[in-house]
Amino acid sequence: MPPPRPTPAAGAGRSPRSALAELLAGNRRFVSGQPVHGHDVTAAAAVASGDQQPYAVVLGCIDSRVPLEAIFDQTFGSICVIRTGAHVLDRAVLGSIEYVVGQLGVPLVMVLGHERCGAVGSAVETLRTGERPGGSLAYVVDQIAPAVAEVGPDDPRAHPLAVRRHVRRTVAALRADDLLAGPVAAGRVAVVGALYDLATGDVALLAEGPAGETTNRPPG
Repeated sequence: MPPPRPTPAAGAGRSPRSALAELLAGNRRFVSGQPVHGHDVTAAAAVASGDQQPYAVVLGCIDSRVPLEAIFDQTFGSICVIRTGAHVLDRAVLGSIEYVVGQLGVPLVMVLGHERCGAVGSAVETLRTGERPGGSLAYVVDQIAPAVAEVGPDDPRAHPLAVRRHVRRTVAALRADDLLAGPVAAGRVAVVGALYDLATGDVALLAEGPAGETTNRPPG
């Protein structure tokens, strides 16, 4: 028997904790093979064609194996999605998140990394060999390189450790942003980091401690 269809709720009236719980509940439905939004989207698109009221913005990687609406089992109008290589921040991404938080009242920003990230792998290889890629890929690698340097490119676990460190650095940068720091300090907005497991489909939150452990407990 399929689970009951969740009741849609506006983002502006949600707490960061309830918004995060909604995302994680959708992920559990996704992992269990019981999505409620994954197939019948026509009516949902029509309903969402008016004013949008998303409850979260998810910044993730462009990796084709990490389709954000699908892995959180979300329908039209539920979440705003931004995807760049290894969730690298630039001014356009920051401005987009500032807009969603400031103008749409979204209470939750999630930074989602994933195992075996190719962009992080490129940064690890660059620091190991000193051979920097050409074009704008060099910019992406440069943004990830500090995380790799912090864990050490020659560490046998440099790649998975750098994935976690890069998520945490992105979260820290967002929390320190001029237009986000106030709402975060006031508790109106939460910025959290998480990791997606390509093999199982699970999303696990990164704990606040320095070791980068994962957890499925919403903070607070």
